[in-house]
This record gives sequence, structure tokens and C-alpha cells, in this order.
Amino acid sequence: MKHSILGAVCLALAASIWGGMYVVSKYVLQSVPPFTLLWLRYVIAVLVLSAILWKTGRYRIEKRDWLLMAWIGFVGYFVSVGAQFVGTKLSDAHTGALLTSASPAFILLFARWLLNEPITLRKCVSLVLSTAGVIAVIGWNGGNEGSLPGNICLVVAAVTWALLSVFAKRAMARYPALTVTTYALLFAVFFTTPAMLLESGKPGVAVLLDPLIGAGILYLGIVSTAGAFLLWNKGMELMDAGIGSLYFFFQPVVGTLLGWLLLDERLHWNFFIGGCLIIAGVMIATVQTTGRTSVSNLR
Repeated sequence: MKHSILGAVCLALAASIWGGMYVVSKYVLQSVPPFTLLWLRYVIAVLVLSAILWKTGRYRIEKRDWLLMAWIGFVGYFVSVGAQFVGTKLSDAHTGALLTSASPAFILLFARWLLNEPITLRKCVSLVLSTAGVIAVIGWNGGNEGSLPGNICLVVAAVTWALLSVFAKRAMARYPALTVTTYALLFAVFFTTPAMLLESGKPGVAVLLDPLIGAGILYLGIVSTAGAFLLWNKGMELMDAGIGSLYFFFQPVVGTLLGWLLLDERLHWNFFIGGCLIIAGVMIATVQTTGRTSVSNLR
């Protein structure tokens, strides 16, 4: 039960941080192009996590697991986040939020296939309720029609994020979440570097030294990347992947709420209905694990 509660807290915090990240990103992206910002986020995150990892002394991994770490960094932190950037640019933020919210459904399927986690009626009901909540919060027709290439990129982002969550859980059967997150992000730096170098409109030193831009980049690197990715992986380590994935739905709720608080965006009745549906779906799934240990027997 302790594992279940701690895992739920970690996942809820990670999703909440990502939900509020767009407020900072929206400002920074006015001066820093997407892949350059992504590269800076990853470099800062790796420096912070590497320092912590070095102090713990748990930085050694076996040679056979280098490929697994590289795969997590590539499919999760490079392809998934990169596809979300490109898809949102080609489509729109509304469609991006809606399509990428399909990740929990893919996590449920991949967890059954790769981790042998059962697909139960309770999980399915929770997924349906939470998905309905996301649609209520975002709205079905709230955005413009996105382009087909953009929508394809967004679906790729959802699928690859699900793969990240499942393979990271598999890796954490042998290593702590800190070790897995640090090495995966290190590989992500290498994979992101070519895209960053080919990107046009790179910011000058003066832009990066601007106090607000600099503070935003540091926040995105330390809190939204190092902190949130570590919290997400730790939460997925402690909980059943299919149940833990439902906390992903907190992102649009927190994002909408912060948009109301900080950007003077309006809240409508659908926000409150959708938020209640998401919380109900997560609670239905999480209550199932309170009477037993939720960590899969992977060791």
C-alpha cells in the first residue's frame, strides 16, 4: 500500500508539472526554437541528475543494458517529444492535447504484451472515464482541423511515450529510477543534437542570458525534465503500468487550471465535469491496489 501511495504521488506530481509546463514553454519558445530548447532541457537535466547519481554511487550498468537505455532515450525522449513538437506545429495545440492523451490506452496494451500485466474490467472502465474527462476538458471541436501529417506525428508521440513508460519499467526491474532516467536522457542528448544543429533561428547569447529566458530554460531543464521525468519513472516503477498511466490525464486539467490562474483564460462548465471524471477514473483504478503490492514481479 505504501508503494501504491508513493507511486500515485510521484505520477500525479509529474503530470501536474507537465500540465503547467506549457505556460513557461509558451514564453520561452518565442525566442528559442523547439529542438534547441529540447536540447538545452536535456543537457541541463543530465548535468543535474548525473551529479545526484554520482553521489549515490549507483551509476554502473551492465554492458548488455546499454542498448536498452539507448532505446528508452531514443523512442521516449527523442522520438516521442520530438513528434509532439512537430505534430503540434503542423496541427494545433488542441488536437495535440487530445491525441497525445491516448498514451494511457497504448500503455495498457503494451503492459499486457511486454510486462504480462492483466487487462481488467476495472482498468478499462477507469480508462474510458478518464478519456471522457479529457475530451470534456479539452472539447471535441475546440480546435482547428489539424493536418494529416501533424495528426500522424501526434499519434506517433502517443505510441512512443507508451513504449517509453513500459520499457523504462522493465529497466527499473534491475536499476533505480534515477539511473534509468539519467542514462536515457544522456542518450537523448546525442539523438537530439543533429536536429538542434539543423534547426534554423538559433538564439544568440544575449537571448539566452536574458533573465526571464534563462530562468525559463533552467525551470524546464531542472523541474520539468529532470524532476518530472524522474518522478514519472519512479511512479511507474512502484505501480502497475496500466494503472499508473491514468495519471497522465492530470496534464490537461492542471494546464487548463494554470491557464486560468496565470493567463486569464476562461474556465467553462466542461472543465469541472471533465476534472471530476478524470479523478473518478484514477480513483477507481488506484483503489484496486490498496490491498496489495502493486509492483510487478519482474525481478
